[in-house]
Formats: sequence, structure tokens, C-alpha cells
Amino acid sequence: MTEQDRERELLYAYAVARDTGPGRDVPDTVTGVAGEPVREVCHEGFAALVGRVPAAEFEEGALRERLEDLAWLERVARGHQRVVDAAVSLFPCALPLRLATVYRDEDGLRRMLTAGREAFGTALDRLEGRVEWGVTVYAAPAPPPSPRPREASKPPSGRDYLRLRGAERRAREVGAREEDRAADAVHETLGALAEAVRLYPPQNSPLSGHPGRNLLNAAYLVPRGRSEEFTKTLDDLRDRAPDGFRIRLTGPWAPYSFVTHDPCVPEAP
Repeated sequence: MTEQDRERELLYAYAVARDTGPGRDVPDTVTGVAGEPVREVCHEGFAALVGRVPAAEFEEGALRERLEDLAWLERVARGHQRVVDAAVSLFPCALPLRLATVYRDEDGLRRMLTAGREAFGTALDRLEGRVEWGVTVYAAPAPPPSPRPREASKPPSGRDYLRLRGAERRAREVGAREEDRAADAVHETLGALAEAVRLYPPQNSPLSGHPGRNLLNAAYLVPRGRSEEFTKTLDDLRDRAPDGFRIRLTGPWAPYSFVTHDPCVPEAP
């Protein structure tokens, strides 16, 4: 590759881990967001997984436009996750970096590792041996009211109609409170097995592809040694859940929720 070619590229950083020494290679099958090979850059006792990507897509101005392209964004997110998954299998603990964290060259990456030496070390100590599990809880949409058979008598009066609608509204409110209490019980049970929890706003049902009301959207930081207990407990909760109550588990993941929200982990320039 010529120097001119390199000037048209940026260094994309995926994750940071402790440098555990030689004898560890990124598999050739692991490719990054642009289909590029991934390698390590080691500095200050840390190893960063990186790949070279086209500046035309990832420099600041172009990136602002690309982030509006959902198809491009999905492809990049999948590539980013692919490398982070590889980092988790290669190192005892890996800290995922934000999507589209790029540097002009290795010197810029090394400056970031130097500046973040203490913060990265603290985060790795705190998160080593732990994984993230995602849990969402949905209540099925309420069925439409059954049509009432026609009666020979005259239709109900306005007062009767209002009384009927009020009873239906109160029944829905009671049902919603019961669903909320059931979701709170799920969260309390799972939270007792976790070292930390992140609660997120409810998901939008049409966008998430899960109909019904989203009652819980949470991430749980769990020691690897308790993961089997965590998943078995969730299965037990699912078995005892009321009809129409859906509990969904994803993971285990690298602890994204417990890195990107941590102010002590430095932002990439």
C-alpha cells in the first residue's frame, strides 16, 4: 500500500483490552466494518483492536451524512459488533469503544491509550470476568372488546353507555398495574443476581418488532460464574409468567452498557 493510499484511510478502533503478551492472533476470518483485516496495536500495557477504513466514509464530514443512512449504519454496527465479539473471546476482558471511533494514524491511537491509561485500567479491573445480559418484558396488546349481541330491547341509554365504558377503562388500568407489578418483580429478582443494572426507556413496539407494551428494558452486569444461575432464574420466571407476558433475553455481550455510560472511560478524539 502506498503512502498516498494510507492518507486516504483512517484507523478505526473497536475495543481496548490489557496486553497479555504474544501468542494471540486475531483470526483471519474476523473482518471489520469495511471488510478490512483486524489487528492489534499495543501501547502502555493495553491492546487495541483496529482496522484501516476509507476516510471518504469515516472522516467527520462524511460520517455525519452516513449516519443518516440506516442501511449503512446497520452494516457498520454489525461489523463493529463482530470485532467486539472477537475481542471478548481473545482477552479476559475487552472494553468496546463507541461506534465509528477513528484516528488519523497509530500516533493518535497511542495518545488516546496514554491519556486513558488510568481510566481504562480502572474499568478493566471493574468489568473483568463479567458479561452483560439484556432483558425486555412485554405485555401482549389488549384484545378488542367483544361485540355485544343485539337485543330486542332499545339500545342502552347514554348513562349506561358511559358506565360501561368507565368499567372497561378501570379494568384496563387494573390490568396495567398488575403487569407493572409483575415486571417489577422480574427486575427485582434478576437485579439481585447482578452487580450493576442499567434501565433504558421503553422500546417503541413497531420499531422493535415486538407488539404490546414494553414494561422493562434493562441491561444486567453479571459475573460469568453466575450466568448459568441468571439464565435459569429467567427461565423460571418465564415459566411462571401470566398469559400474554413475554420475557426476552439477549446475550451474553461485552459490557457495552457499563462502559459507554461510565464517565471515567475517555472519549476518543
